[in-house]
Amino acid sequence: MDPQNLPSRLVIASRESRLAMWQAEHVRDRLALLYPQCDVKILGMTTRGDQILDRTLSKVGGKGLFVKELEVAMAEGRADLAVHSLKDVPMTLPEGFALAAVLEREDPRDAFVSNDYASLDALPAGAIIGTSSLRRQALIAARYPHLVIKPLRGNLDTRLGKLDRGDYAAIILAAAGLKRLGLPQRIRALLPPESSLPAAGQGAMAIEIAERSDGLDLMAILAPLNHTATARAVTAERKVSQVFGGSCQVPLAAFATVDGDAMHLRAMVATPDGLRVASAEVRGAASAPEALGAQVAELLRAQDAEDILASCLSEAAQAEADARSATLTGAGTPGA
Repeated sequence: MDPQNLPSRLVIASRESRLAMWQAEHVRDRLALLYPQCDVKILGMTTRGDQILDRTLSKVGGKGLFVKELEVAMAEGRADLAVHSLKDVPMTLPEGFALAAVLEREDPRDAFVSNDYASLDALPAGAIIGTSSLRRQALIAARYPHLVIKPLRGNLDTRLGKLDRGDYAAIILAAAGLKRLGLPQRIRALLPPESSLPAAGQGAMAIEIAERSDGLDLMAILAPLNHTATARAVTAERKVSQVFGGSCQVPLAAFATVDGDAMHLRAMVATPDGLRVASAEVRGAASAPEALGAQVAELLRAQDAEDILASCLSEAAQAEADARSATLTGAGTPGA
């Protein structure tokens, strides 16, 4: 990068949770090494996703709740780029925004976290397990119908606090977040992809930018941070999710591994109770990730994936209507 084309200052927009700030600081430090003449700052922000903690994401607007305010900051010129956990980024970005780089992936697996039990298999009947993900809920319900699955919202520290208070016998978290914050000792067991297929983009960090009128080429500035193998893998995963709507309201998993020029992509859709599951996998050229994603999506379609997802969306809409009705009824009841 020609030093003459560098700005004197770059501002990174980030959520203010401890994990989000770690990610922003990681990108800041990488940029500082690449461009020591550039002053890189972080603008911490609170998003709607951070504020609404009493309902699951599928009921309050989904992934976009974690990125909208950051995008507004970029559009208004208060920030130049935003750092996200990629699994929180909507599959289709608003017009004028783009992903400029995907960093090398951390451990993509789900982690079993408990103070009293060593694994999912060790949990007794009726034990309460917490998860924020319909995908994890479906996978657990299918294999462990004797467990009670309850929603778990909040940032990483909040979720661990709820476990330590005794609200749950165990919780399922992304291993990447625990490792990035120096908490690998909280992981009692790592769930292999064969039994708990990760969400699209899980474990990866992405940098988002907005169109600019000043000619600054942020794509070129951020290009050295892009990890090609990870970028290809998550492109395939996100293509599968995009085909089926990319919503938090559907239990969908997609996970790709890259070995040289070859890619192995696996995907799954299910009902939240885990009773209906469709799964598929393909192998092909890593240089054609979108084509592989589309191919897996077609294989899922052949197993009635769209019908499965339609039933999920119908259930989610009914649950939302019931919640609104209960709220209205409660508001009109003395002492409610």
